[in-house]
Amino acid sequence: MFDTVVVATDGSESVKRAIDVALDLADRFEADVHALSVVDASEVDASPEQLREELRTALETTADAAIATVEERAEREVTTEIRKGRPAAEICEYAREIDADVVATGTRGRHGENRLLLGSVAERIVRISPVPVLTVRQLEPTGDDDDTPSEALAADA
Repeated sequence: MFDTVVVATDGSESVKRAIDVALDLADRFEADVHALSVVDASEVDASPEQLREELRTALETTADAAIATVEERAEREVTTEIRKGRPAAEICEYAREIDADVVATGTRGRHGENRLLLGSVAERIVRISPVPVLTVRQLEPTGDDDDTPSEALAADA
């Protein structure tokens, strides 16, 4: 059913659970895993000109760390990519290019809770994605760090 899973990550706290759920899904279906992070070009362009290069470097470092997190958590090979542009558009384009079966993402990203139900990037991905989108919300901390993705899914129901 799922041969290729894209994990869209920005390195935020809310995406950590989405990574675990996506990797669990990939393991269950023996699917290929692709980790994708997008450096938000509009964020760089909106910054003062004298800070743009420093901001670009910081965002690229964050993207590298986000991708590394997926690789560290995976028990299989992960294809990785970092792109520059508008995150939702780049994620959807990447899914189209590799013929992905599903895109997994957190519901809140680095930009915080500026939407009622979904973060603005997650909402846009859901609206424009050519493939199904698995949005995974971060659960409230329970104090139990041993929750597996399956247990987390059951708790979410």
